Amino acid sequence: MPHENCLRLKEDVKKQLKILFLAKWAEGDGQPDAEDGTHAVYHYELRETLKEIGFSVEASGHYERVFDKPDYDFLLTLFNRGGFLNSEMLAPLLATYNRVPFLGASPIIRGLGDDKHLMKLASKSRGLTTPDWEIYRRGCLDVDCLETNKPKFEWTRLVIKPNASSASWGIKATDSWDEAKEHIQYLHSAGHDVIVESFVDGYELAVPIVGARGPWILPIVRFHVDDPLAIRSYEQKRHLTATDDVVLKIYDNQAIIDRLHAAAEAIMPEIWPCDYGRMEFKYDPETDRLNFLEINLSCNLWSKKAIPFSARGAGVSYTELVETILCHSMLRQNVITESDLA
Repeated sequence: MPHENCLRLKEDVKKQLKILFLAKWAEGDGQPDAEDGTHAVYHYELRETLKEIGFSVEASGHYERVFDKPDYDFLLTLFNRGGFLNSEMLAPLLATYNRVPFLGASPIIRGLGDDKHLMKLASKSRGLTTPDWEIYRRGCLDVDCLETNKPKFEWTRLVIKPNASSASWGIKATDSWDEAKEHIQYLHSAGHDVIVESFVDGYELAVPIVGARGPWILPIVRFHVDDPLAIRSYEQKRHLTATDDVVLKIYDNQAIIDRLHAAAEAIMPEIWPCDYGRMEFKYDPETDRLNFLEINLSCNLWSKKAIPFSARGAGVSYTELVETILCHSMLRQNVITESDLA
């Protein structure tokens, strides 16, 4: 039997709905890409899963497809890496302009979630603890000013990364401010704002949030790594390198799980309504400190990633997970009604 929180559409309703699947590799053949790696595999798998569920699906890998008045009922957009800054907001904005329902969250919430600096400010306002950080936006500082505007907080190791990137592109950890400055300048030159935060000890925990009949917190996932100081790279996450030493495990420390649920519920008003996402934390058992790191809305939904892994821990298959997320999104945007559910 499906999990009680799972949602399903009646078969005749599925056949009547036309979905446009918009993603960089939506039209691909399932082969890894030389630059994007397994992201191409992911988009192919999701397209085929949508068909397996029973939806009528058109696939497109081009923003231009949504420039005109829509001839589809629902936009399933995963175009998070469009090749320009804040590209994750373009498809939601175009869908909003064309008054077509779409997967994810409103453009303003997507922008908040993808701006790591603003999301940290929001989390602090809700009472969460987060590593100390500074924001270095493009054009705000010249090279000489970086020295006089070094982070005001105490640190022994820094993490430098684009303020609105995904899959850890451009991330670097260092204990040298000179190296940090050099990397800030490199990311600025590549067109990115930069966030610099204090490296904190502990292990990473993911809190998957899925829309069902309201927010559904799936089992907590722990990322096990061999080196606690390691920073996973883009190449590792996209399987472009030979090794990726992270192992996903369902987390079972109930006391910390309770704290994670409380933290998730505290910050939920900042991001709800949304269709799915992943909150990331770091817990240090030595100090009992739980740090909020970031939120990833409309994040990677490949079957090998954290949210589907967590769902399996709750007895939910990949197809059940995908259909539940879509049903929730369509319900909240009045594409379907409760009577359309199986």
